[in-house]
Amino acid sequence: MKVFTQSVNFKADGDLIKFIEKKVGGLEKFHDKIVDAEVFLKVQKTSDKENKITEVKINVPGDEMIVKKVAKTFEEGISVGVESLKRQLRKSKEKHKDSLVS
Repeated sequence: MKVFTQSVNFKADGDLIKFIEKKVGGLEKFHDKIVDAEVFLKVQKTSDKENKITEVKINVPGDEMIVKKVAKTFEEGISVGVESLKRQLRKSKEKHKDSLVS
C-alpha cells in the first residue's frame, strides 16, 4: 500500500514520515483491499497546546474512510487515528461478510 503524506505550513522530518508509513501501513493487516492512504498534517495557529491536526484517508474499492484528530503531537494524532480506522475496517469487513451470508 502506498502512503502519501502532505504537510501544510511546515516540513515534516524523515522520522515522522517513517513513523506514519509504519503505523498507517499496518492497516493492511485489517483489510487486504486497501488501495492507498493519504495523510495530511497541519499546525493550527493557536495558543492551545493541542494544535497538531492529522487527517488520514484510506481508499478501498468503492469506499473511503477518513479520520481527523487534533493532538499535542502528530505521532499521537496518527496513533489515535489509526486505532479508529482499525475499528472502522473491522466493522466494514464484518458488514460485508454478513451481506454475503444473507
